[in-house]
Amino acid sequence: MTSTQPYYQTDFPPLEFERRREQIFQQIGSGKAVLAGGAASGAFDVFRQTNEFYYLCGVEVPQAYLLLHGKMRWTTLYLPRRDPKVERSEGAYLHSSDAERVAQLTGVDDVKPLEALAEDLREATDLFIPHAPGEGRQACRDTLIHAQQQREADPWDGRPSAELWFQEKLSATCPQAEIHDLSPILDRMRLIKSAREVELMRRAGRLTAKAIVEAMRITRPGLFEFELAAVADYLYLRSGARGSGYRAIAASGANIWNAHYYRNDSLLQDGDLVLLDYAPDVNCYTSDIGRMWPVNGTYSAVQRELYGFVVEYQKVLLKVIRPTLTVTELVQEAAELIRPVWTEWSWSKPEYRDAAKKMIESDVAFTHPVGMAVHDVGAYKQAPLQPGLIFALDPQLWVPDEELYIRVEDTVVVTPDGVESLTKDAPLELAAVEQLVQHGA
Repeated sequence: MTSTQPYYQTDFPPLEFERRREQIFQQIGSGKAVLAGGAASGAFDVFRQTNEFYYLCGVEVPQAYLLLHGKMRWTTLYLPRRDPKVERSEGAYLHSSDAERVAQLTGVDDVKPLEALAEDLREATDLFIPHAPGEGRQACRDTLIHAQQQREADPWDGRPSAELWFQEKLSATCPQAEIHDLSPILDRMRLIKSAREVELMRRAGRLTAKAIVEAMRITRPGLFEFELAAVADYLYLRSGARGSGYRAIAASGANIWNAHYYRNDSLLQDGDLVLLDYAPDVNCYTSDIGRMWPVNGTYSAVQRELYGFVVEYQKVLLKVIRPTLTVTELVQEAAELIRPVWTEWSWSKPEYRDAAKKMIESDVAFTHPVGMAVHDVGAYKQAPLQPGLIFALDPQLWVPDEELYIRVEDTVVVTPDGVESLTKDAPLELAAVEQLVQHGA
């Protein structure tokens, strides 16, 4: 945000949103696509728009709607009317009463008040709306679906999702219209990032890595796990991020076994490993990372054995990833390169050797896309990789009998000739990590 435009984003020009909307037009034919933005939370918080709505217009105002008229190639944005009391209290924001200014900023063709949407939809015969839940602050589709399942299972709740509620309202307004799911179209679009999106995520990756480095520097026995996350929080906010992209995983010792541990209230113990997985929200885009280091500054023999091998495998993966190949092909190529290392590695237990073998023979390292949500939308494993694809590269080693979970994670973007790690500033080499923890440099 800038002082001249305090109420609208400056990361994307109107032309980028217009190009995205044009892709929607090409796929809905003469139909109409309509999206509901995020609702006001009622809290003293900073509003965070839902990802799909932001992706198509960049507007960060609650209770907004967007209509894409496929036949006319026309986009209308529906906003609440100006509220002088709110504006005086909270400052300028986009509203329907300043339609010309809003259209100039967003690149939409028309701006109307909320009540105009019903009339503009009345004759629709084919309506495209997202059926998947809209991701907001620290939310991913998988977490939102789980939350909805919890509500539905609660005999004292059972409220429908916002998406189903909106669909029912649309059906009542235009009962003749057939409702189609817009989510698969948007998922495919969001999977491949534009140059501007990549640059935002490059910034997010640098901040993420810097937070890891700062957490390593302050680590010592007797600190609480949450103190590592607090260092990251300070750095993110001081650097202009909007907070965190997801809740911090700052797990030490036995807590690491819980892959999405979140309590972060244990003391760091001499001899334990600590895992930090935490990234900022940089203007609606985030990152993902995982690093493990010794609380006392020196990896034990077993820690070096297991984590060291996972790091070596990560380095191999970063060498082989490139476009035009599928995940299956890349896994096979990486396995061939790492197999001599695995064969010659000094394994202290057969269980550790077997766990490492299972890791390198699977596609476990190729996890979820990353973007506006940390578990971003879209699927990429079945087709050849494309430039602009961003995902979490996350090799993971499990030894269930000992409840050992070892991993290292980077957010990477596929480039025209290879891959770039967006979180590469967080050290991988064990000696560099030990130096940071022991000496802060």
